[in-house]
Amino acid sequence: MNRRQFLGSATAAAAASAAPATTRPPNIVLIMADDMGIADIGCYGGEIATPNLDALARGGVRFTQFYNGARCCPTRAALMTGLHPHQAGIGHMMEDHKFPAYRGDLNRRCATIAEVLRSGGANYRTAIAGKWHVTPVTDSQHNWPLQRGFDKFFGTIHGAGDFFSPTSLALGNQFVQPDSADFYYTDAIANYAASFIDEFAAASDARPFFCYVPFTSPHWPLHALEADIAKHKGRYAGGWDALRQSRHKRMIELGLIDKRWPLTPRDADVPAWSDARDKEWEQRRMEVYAAQIDRMDQGIGRIVDTLRRRNALDNTLILFLADNGGCAEILGRNSKARHIPLKTRAGEPVLQGNRPELMPGPSKTYQSYGVGWANASNTPFRMYKHWVHEGGISSPLIAHWPKGVKSPGRWVREPGHLIDIMATCVDVSGSRYAGVAGDVQPMEGTSLAPVLRNAKGALGARRDVLCWEHEGNRAVRDGRWKLVSRYNNGSTWELYDLETDRTEMNDLARPNAAQVTALEAKWKAWAARVGVQDWAAVMKS
Repeated sequence: MNRRQFLGSATAAAAASAAPATTRPPNIVLIMADDMGIADIGCYGGEIATPNLDALARGGVRFTQFYNGARCCPTRAALMTGLHPHQAGIGHMMEDHKFPAYRGDLNRRCATIAEVLRSGGANYRTAIAGKWHVTPVTDSQHNWPLQRGFDKFFGTIHGAGDFFSPTSLALGNQFVQPDSADFYYTDAIANYAASFIDEFAAASDARPFFCYVPFTSPHWPLHALEADIAKHKGRYAGGWDALRQSRHKRMIELGLIDKRWPLTPRDADVPAWSDARDKEWEQRRMEVYAAQIDRMDQGIGRIVDTLRRRNALDNTLILFLADNGGCAEILGRNSKARHIPLKTRAGEPVLQGNRPELMPGPSKTYQSYGVGWANASNTPFRMYKHWVHEGGISSPLIAHWPKGVKSPGRWVREPGHLIDIMATCVDVSGSRYAGVAGDVQPMEGTSLAPVLRNAKGALGARRDVLCWEHEGNRAVRDGRWKLVSRYNNGSTWELYDLETDRTEMNDLARPNAAQVTALEAKWKAWAARVGVQDWAAVMKS
């Protein structure tokens, strides 16, 4: 079955149980944070005030073991297509490494959620407000949102970018400039999303809608509004050590993590807070980061208010997640990256780099929050964005749907994965996904709808294993066992029992050689199937 047959098919078999014909399919609003750790938001143990996300959690369900793809581009490719990122052509970032799985551009052997919901029989209206980042910024628009199933688009094609003057900002198929003197990208994303929803909900034919809202918050640069920064002033005077301890305690109290799992040691590259230099600057970095999340939550509140005002909230499935763990990347002073403007909109030079003499927040700065705070964002886990230890791939997932979620307020403890989002959207919408032959690949995920309905043993029969590869970092999870390795650490396999040790502190590889061999064989079989290549060969291409 070719792509055209897939997109126009009226007879393809359903990939999952469709909603009854007499039931109006739910609207779907898919919201994603950018570079945010699992411990940052209030309902997952963080001290950052996120009342709107917390309310969605109370009225919905929260997942304790939901996984992303460790990095922005692979996550977005998997989220949008229901495939592993390599199958969608984005095993790494937007560079073309020549191998089919690493072309850095969404391929034509996949379909997006928008394409499926719009053309798979359910006839959804579709919109995106936010960061796209699954195609390079070139003269070609072949993989821009309007060419991949979306009716409306406002946002950025590029990945990172200035919050006051983002590059590659577009409306529809046209590049545009910020439209007001007080433009702030997080606000603009939320406002456009609310506007699209308002328009769709007001339409006379009452078709359901799908709105994808990928924020860039709280990805660097540390840009926030002074009023939001002021709300967090002094909150981080105790430093990253105290923050990790308090978050860990709160996560145990919430029932998110097991008290048997110890808090991992502070990162070896980070000094004890008592020995840290430039404490005022360090506190300010985390204050700005918190303000970015605060502002995103405010925007989510406006989206929810729009749904409520249009009497659409009860039958809207809202999903919230993050694209990877907290980001430990350090920004230098002389990057030539096209997403960093040379001057602010007011004409001031942009001063790049993590400079202790320069407080972050305003548009003339371009900084990141650093390893110590990223370590706190990923409490209690190890590692960060890029890596596939739990700190790099663990994400919050909140699912809110008054008409579909049973027993709200509970934790979901079964593992879930990005690839399950497509399957869930297909299931609850009653759409037809025909990816069973030809050049449109079958879905890889499992619908989470039974979990939302609190069905007994909801995911007991799901896939055997979950696998990852990014920049040579590898992992495979099968039940309670996880095999994982870091490419920059000799690619040595480590083995963990996640039921007793999800913080990955007790490597069991040496006394369990047979288990290592069995899991490695499963990872290799997956890697061969999806097109994973040796990372050294990829970098040479």
